[in-house]
Amino acid sequence: MSTSGAATANSAQASSSSWSAFLKSIASFNGDLASLTAPPFILSSQSLTEFSSYWATRPSLLTAPSAESDPAKRALLVLKWFLSTLKHQYASRSEKFGNEKKPLNPFLGELFLGTWTDEAGETTLVSEQVSHHPPATAYCIRNAKSGVQLEGYNAQKATFKSTILVKQIGHAVLTIPIGPAGSDPERYLITLPALHIEGLLFGAPFVELEGSTYITSSSGFTAKIEYSGKGWVSGKKNSVTATLYPTGKEKEVLYNVTGQWTKELQFYKGSASNNSSSNLVTSYNAGEAQPLELTIAPIEKQHPLESRRAWAKVAEAIQLGDMDAVGLEKGKIEQAQREMRNKERAEERQWQRRYFADVNGEDITLQKLGKAIGIPANGEADKTGGLWRFDTAKADRVAAEQLSSEDVAIIEKELLGR
Repeated sequence: MSTSGAATANSAQASSSSWSAFLKSIASFNGDLASLTAPPFILSSQSLTEFSSYWATRPSLLTAPSAESDPAKRALLVLKWFLSTLKHQYASRSEKFGNEKKPLNPFLGELFLGTWTDEAGETTLVSEQVSHHPPATAYCIRNAKSGVQLEGYNAQKATFKSTILVKQIGHAVLTIPIGPAGSDPERYLITLPALHIEGLLFGAPFVELEGSTYITSSSGFTAKIEYSGKGWVSGKKNSVTATLYPTGKEKEVLYNVTGQWTKELQFYKGSASNNSSSNLVTSYNAGEAQPLELTIAPIEKQHPLESRRAWAKVAEAIQLGDMDAVGLEKGKIEQAQREMRNKERAEERQWQRRYFADVNGEDITLQKLGKAIGIPANGEADKTGGLWRFDTAKADRVAAEQLSSEDVAIIEKELLGR
């Protein structure tokens, strides 16, 4: 065997051994799996704060409902947009890398900012890690031309029970301006799917969604989305069905959807029993749709707490496969964060979020819409470290902020250990 062939074989054997050890560690672990160290070949250089961008990889679909005057058809367009996000959210990494990667755990205050530009105009993203224990990411996506806004927050709790099970905690709120200026906008409350990781035994993990989620609107319509995967005998990978009905009248189906969220989806009028070509309203091919690239500032012009800048040395080490450097650079950030939390406790103060505010008590959107789909008015705040909403006043202050080189140096030293 050649020297290069022997090296490749040894590398593959080491990876297999590392993967087996990792599976044994998660099988015997009680608690949130996010705290475990993954083997090198499954580490991602991407932080969880970046995952918020998957909501709007097709901004034209996000904003399309704002041009529809009929509320039922508008609800169908919202459902179409939501289903179009699933592939990018849950399958894009396994398709790109060959398996699902473990993202970097964000630090408190971490940011990810960017802009999309297409026929819908300019759409901006603000993503911020608003809680570390428990970890939670808040986000706001706004389209200037249509006034459409999506905001929300989510956390993940991963456990092992024959496979990795991930419960997503949190929700999203989509706001669509309707009617003349000054009219109350239409709001949609969106729940998040549970998921599990398939392919563990083969060392090629990928996400499969399960259970049900809901989208309910202030105009009186609700969509129920049900997820399933390939079973031992039947079924297809990434399968999904959905129904849209007047809220509280689940049997009065106005539209239904069937297909695979990574491939093609068909949208029909009426219930599934009447599905035919004559009742086909529209279709969407997720397999052919290309995501619009998010534009972010060059690293040297980013705020020091933005993901790509803050994790740059860690990401570089991951790409090079230098796990010693990964551990060293990650350790600097983690130690600086521990010291900052200790300092805050000693001074009896809390970390100030830059873009989001914690809603004390009950949220008005959840009060009006939460009951229909089982979300309490406090949004399960106790499980996500708060109920987070975008704060326009904070965002305006941040926009006017100018950091000197001295300010940057202080932030990097105190929060990133540099």
